[in-house]
Amino acid sequence: MPLSKVLDRIDTALPDAMDRLMALLRIPSISTDPAYAAECDKAADWLVEELQSLGFKAEKHETPGRPMVVARHEAPGPHILFYGHYDVQPVDPLSLWHRDPFDPAIEETPKGPVIRGRGASDDKGQLMTFIEACRAYKDVTGALPGNLTIFLEGEEESGSPSLIPYMKAHADTLRAELALICDTSMVSPGVPSIAGQLRGMLKDEFTLHGPRIDLHSGHYGGPALNPLREISKLIASLHDDTGRVTVEGFYDGVPDPTPEQKAQWADCGFDEAEYLGSVGMTRAHGEDGYSTLEQQWARPTIEINGLWGGYQGAGSKTVIPAEAHCKITCRLVGDMDPDDVRAKLRAHIETRLPVDARITWDSDLEGSPAAVMNTARPEFEAARQALSEEWEREAVIVGMGGSIPIAGYFKEILGMDAMLIGFANDDDAIHSPNEKYDVKSFHKGIRSWARIIDRIAG
Repeated sequence: MPLSKVLDRIDTALPDAMDRLMALLRIPSISTDPAYAAECDKAADWLVEELQSLGFKAEKHETPGRPMVVARHEAPGPHILFYGHYDVQPVDPLSLWHRDPFDPAIEETPKGPVIRGRGASDDKGQLMTFIEACRAYKDVTGALPGNLTIFLEGEEESGSPSLIPYMKAHADTLRAELALICDTSMVSPGVPSIAGQLRGMLKDEFTLHGPRIDLHSGHYGGPALNPLREISKLIASLHDDTGRVTVEGFYDGVPDPTPEQKAQWADCGFDEAEYLGSVGMTRAHGEDGYSTLEQQWARPTIEINGLWGGYQGAGSKTVIPAEAHCKITCRLVGDMDPDDVRAKLRAHIETRLPVDARITWDSDLEGSPAAVMNTARPEFEAARQALSEEWEREAVIVGMGGSIPIAGYFKEILGMDAMLIGFANDDDAIHSPNEKYDVKSFHKGIRSWARIIDRIAG
């Protein structure tokens, strides 16, 4: 059956597809809040029913947290797994929303119509693009398009505590030849993008202890060690004046972008002035000698996420605090090992402690390496060509500055490569009030998946 008939079906059935998305968006599936546990169950049940109606063998699997939804359709051809998540972020602060976040609606904007509501972009609108592509194939051909598994998580927005145990316990069921992940965005509006690499991350936190108790700054100002002053020195020592991290060995395992990557990134439609100006900046403040995209996608970082201590109330208090505190995250690239980087970071801090200071570190260790995709696989070029045809603009293979742990888990636990393709835009306000998803992204996202499935699932 010609692909053109499937694409025509997507176009004519778009209003019905929008109605189904609206029904899913009305379910407040906030995974982090136990008060919404029943709503997460409801969303999972809704998806199971939809997938069963298409001919998938779909089931809701209970976990210690929110349910997993797994749908299977066996057919000849390579086994492809599609991943998305149906849970959403909390909506606070509610006062900043222009409408009820779980009463979605189509709104006209200067850039075109958008779907407004919590989860519209992250990730219900995105996962429904794939399901609706499957629906169009079924409507036109009478059969689902290929050897498919759909895997939908219900805890992505709350740290995925059940994900790794579930994947290990169901590895034989989930393992496929390739994973498709939709929880991502385009590098610029209208520029279809495939993520070829994701930065990893580690988190750390420490407390710097000084005097036994808070001290009167008149009695002890001068002779006393001030933890706030000393912690500021320690933090300042992490970078030099060019923005380069000074921790010894920090850049071990960090590759430079290839000339081919640089060429693709230079032609990806990225608007540096808009990117910086939208958050009130006039220039990039990372390492000298690297472009803004290189700083975001290909270079590791040490960031200070929180720094506090002493009196925080109204007015003033003449106190030298006994403690100061710092939260740090590192974004990782290439072959950087989170445990190795943590050890080097801690050694850098500890060797610079002044006399009479001591340090305690957070014991809740958290870290994941970067994910580098095997973009030499033929499916990447097939998907890139399919996206280019749909968007009438050359698709690009890009990096991503953030971390999507599921991509690494697929490789680590299931031995699978992953391909990340999504249709969100940077202005979708995910995790924020007034989240939206462009109607164009939803429509062309469905058409894009139909084209990709046609090329790689046969």
